[in-house]
Amino acid sequence: MTKYTCIIIEDEPLALEKTKGFVVKIPFLDLLETFDNALEGLTFLKSNKVDVLFLDINMDELSGIELLESSNLDCQVIITTAYSEYALKGYELYVTDYLLKPFSFERFLQAVNKIQDKKLVKSNELTSNYIFIKTENRLEKVNLDEILFIEGMRDYRRIHTTNKRIMTLQNFSELEQLISAKLICRVHKSYMVAISKIEEIERSRIKISNELIPISETYRKHFFAQINI
Repeated sequence: MTKYTCIIIEDEPLALEKTKGFVVKIPFLDLLETFDNALEGLTFLKSNKVDVLFLDINMDELSGIELLESSNLDCQVIITTAYSEYALKGYELYVTDYLLKPFSFERFLQAVNKIQDKKLVKSNELTSNYIFIKTENRLEKVNLDEILFIEGMRDYRRIHTTNKRIMTLQNFSELEQLISAKLICRVHKSYMVAISKIEEIERSRIKISNELIPISETYRKHFFAQINI
């Protein structure tokens, strides 16, 4: 059984215990940590690879929405909140689901099943040699064998191809769900690279089309596993 690591960021003690209780009931979820403020949670996310984040919205110092807007999270996000007015904003930020408190275990299970559904969609798409990218008000077809690397630029991702550059608001987590790591692999919080386009690797840098791309410690082991080193 595939297990998904997760953390909870929730500043209400009772709500935190409820979500934690639901998580431990689900065999494919592995709870790593819980946090009662977003800043501590964000610090953990920057140095640890997590598959799923359960995130409250209304918190002191840094809200859940501000956390999502200010960082390129490499995980699926399930929002847990008592405020329905943030639903549209959540989906604009490509959250996996939006749980309105108080939510039942059945509704919680429905949300976490979407995690697996997204992974299944990814596996079914591995035979395709193209993806569709959301850019401006349209979907643009991109051939995977034309991608050189993907660069994070604050709220945007820039896809560098052999003949053009494409800007998208889709985050790295969503792009990783669309593309096999055997083809285009995450190597840094701000970069994914096309393995077939790598010209050389020296120390902690990858050379592609005269660009030098850093390899971070967080992604080093995973990257070298993809290139069988």
